[in-house]
Amino acid sequence: MAKLIYTAITSLDGYVADREGKFDWAVPDDDVHRFVNERERSIGTYLFGRRLYEVMSAWDDMPGLDEQPGAIQEYAAIWRDTDKVVYSTTLSSTTTRRTRLERDLDRNAIRQMKHDAERDLSIGGPGLAGQALGAGLVDECGVFLNPVVVGGGTAWLPRDVRIDLELLDEH
Repeated sequence: MAKLIYTAITSLDGYVADREGKFDWAVPDDDVHRFVNERERSIGTYLFGRRLYEVMSAWDDMPGLDEQPGAIQEYAAIWRDTDKVVYSTTLSSTTTRRTRLERDLDRNAIRQMKHDAERDLSIGGPGLAGQALGAGLVDECGVFLNPVVVGGGTAWLPRDVRIDLELLDEH
């Protein structure tokens, strides 16, 4: 059975975006990007909330990609070759290849996806991931900490869920 993995790039104080919704402080350097790419290779399907999908959709057809560093080009290829499911009640359609739209996070459908998948699934967007964490669907969490304190914004973990975790690795 495949795992459902939630990974986020966060500030030291636990936010994926600051109070203004900005996350320019989270752009990974080349070494971190290569490390992320290695982790992403095991993913067969991305599950995204609407806001994260809208940000990530830029990877589908990025202008000037040929001039970007190799790690960025490599991630763009990983993105394009991975299936995507977007959970949104407001989108009427998706704009990227290999993407389907769902209205609600269905616990049983996620369990079935995990059961049927040959490769792991990744869930992204703190709201959607928070629902999955609360439902006990997430098997693994990963965090890339940035040495910045933003003082508030969008937290990467839900405030109302207790989950006892085991440290698997650190790098």
